Amino acid sequence: MQRSLSNLRGRVFPDHWSLLFGQIAFYSFIVVLVSGLVLMVPYDPSLDHVVYDGPYAPLRGVSMSRALDSTLQISFEMRAGLLIRQVHHWASLLMVAAIMLQLLRLFFTGGFRRPRRLSWLVVFGLFMVTLGAAQTGTSLPDDMLSGSSLSVIDGVVKSIPFVGSDISAILFNGQFPGDVLRLFYPLHVYVLPALLVVLFIAAAVLGLKHGPAQYPGPGRTNDNIVGHSALVAAVKGAGLFCFVVGVSLVMGVTATINPIWMYGPADPANASAGIGPAWYLAFVDGGLRLMPGWEVDVWGRTLTLAILIPVVVCSLFLVLFAVYPFVEDWIVGDRADQNLLDRPRNNPIRTGIGVAGIVFYGILWAAAGADTMAVMFHTSFNWIIHLLQVLVIVGPPAALVLTRRICVGLQDHDLDVAVEGAETGRVVRLPNGGYVEDHRPVDPYRRYRLAGFVRVPAVPLAANDSAARRLQVRLANFFDQDRLTPAPDSLPPAPEKAAVGPGPDQS
Repeated sequence: MQRSLSNLRGRVFPDHWSLLFGQIAFYSFIVVLVSGLVLMVPYDPSLDHVVYDGPYAPLRGVSMSRALDSTLQISFEMRAGLLIRQVHHWASLLMVAAIMLQLLRLFFTGGFRRPRRLSWLVVFGLFMVTLGAAQTGTSLPDDMLSGSSLSVIDGVVKSIPFVGSDISAILFNGQFPGDVLRLFYPLHVYVLPALLVVLFIAAAVLGLKHGPAQYPGPGRTNDNIVGHSALVAAVKGAGLFCFVVGVSLVMGVTATINPIWMYGPADPANASAGIGPAWYLAFVDGGLRLMPGWEVDVWGRTLTLAILIPVVVCSLFLVLFAVYPFVEDWIVGDRADQNLLDRPRNNPIRTGIGVAGIVFYGILWAAAGADTMAVMFHTSFNWIIHLLQVLVIVGPPAALVLTRRICVGLQDHDLDVAVEGAETGRVVRLPNGGYVEDHRPVDPYRRYRLAGFVRVPAVPLAANDSAARRLQVRLANFFDQDRLTPAPDSLPPAPEKAAVGPGPDQS
């Protein structure tokens, strides 16, 4: 134990703002966990009907479930109950956003490469479990908003060929709306939080084992880490935790979220107007809106392609995102450990693929609000849907091509600055009457950050290569075009004030 603590104190941690997303997600989870423990005591997960007689006059005398009645009691009768509910909700959204940003950071910088591929799957698992916890949590109040959301879930589940109706019956304990809280409450309160704890512990263990990757820079190699000591990192982490708690409290105090008293009790015969899905699941709803109303009959059963295809496409999108590190590993064929992160501009194809995925997700996300956009911009809802249907097809490949060209242009600009110096904005007249812009030479450290890279050579094809090998080589050459990797020969020494420690596998 003492040796482990000594090794931890001797560790060096990279210092970069983008490395904080994982910590923000964990600190948000602590806020969610603490506030959730407080809320679970007065909450009653029962769908038995009672007549509301609380202080909120517009709902007095309305029949509702005990779940909604207890949630209203938390909001209006429990001291600081509404604040705790809103802090719980805002912190959960902050957690989802932080995990999404962490995934994007890992993707664009290549932080998922060996030896951190398992860490990527752990973070992706955190993302999926967090989505499940957030969705089950929004259903617990049993208000009209959550009831409308559950009706969409029921329709999606029933669209599954041959087994959809049976799954819906299991989920809702019979015919919709049934008693879904008997399943969602233990999932939200016990099962999913336990999974999140396990995944956070796994992420911490893997992080300590492999160490955090760092951006290329002076004195930084695959075999060392340049950054701050463990004590400095701990102090910064404590400050960040206080900041996350403060932001959650400020948002809970100043911004109303999920005002269940405005929606009233859930009613399967009605739906709330002017509402939409939670922003983190809006891309699924957007896919449902963009899909034409197609249906086909197969073996005497009707398959609703208008629901089935968007769900399959969105699920396939998430699966491809999860397995991408393994696909890239197979294409590139790099079996060495990579402890240096990529600058997104130095890997144009991967960056283009990432931007194409963001555009695809963003268009689906925007489609979920097409009705709101039609009202705000006084235009046709159908026109917006048709426009987004075209964009969801042509947008991602166009984004890939455009992003690649931007990355190559940024590479050329960095090389020009490293060779000619930084622009000063001063124009000098030459003795022969001509004019030239004056440049200021850059220091060796910045020169390395700009041009301390070499282009990855193309992989040659051999005459006896198999078909699979030829496909792999062609994909590798496509992926590696314009890709830059750090050049160790041009590496300047680390700054004197920086702490330098051994690599992750040497500590």
